[in-house]
Amino acid sequence: MPAKALLQTTPSLASPLPVMLRRHPRSTPWLRVLREVLQLAGPQAQFQRHGERPWLSATFSGARHAMVLAFDGLEAITDGETFIAALPDHEFTVPRHLVADAVVTAMEHIVLPAPRLTVEIELLVLEEA
Repeated sequence: MPAKALLQTTPSLASPLPVMLRRHPRSTPWLRVLREVLQLAGPQAQFQRHGERPWLSATFSGARHAMVLAFDGLEAITDGETFIAALPDHEFTVPRHLVADAVVTAMEHIVLPAPRLTVEIELLVLEEA
């Protein structure tokens, strides 16, 4: 089963927070992570979707966050390529959490009818003890 099928998607930033997030006893860090991802990606990045699923090991707990961003036009595509190069080494600052891994899981370049780059990323966000 593809990873996307396992993810619960959340609506755009313009819509109210999903009920799941409002009722969760602890605040999830996805909005802070998304804010940092968008800052790193630049002003021309377009947020497409977000998904989150729990992640556990013997010693750590957290969540895998999957996001999709789109970059339309040649200038935006250049920003997207810069984002792809910078993401793995970026130092995220999320209170009480550690971004242990940040990877590009897929990307798609489209030339016609208009240039577009779509980037799928995944971040492993761990709760600090």
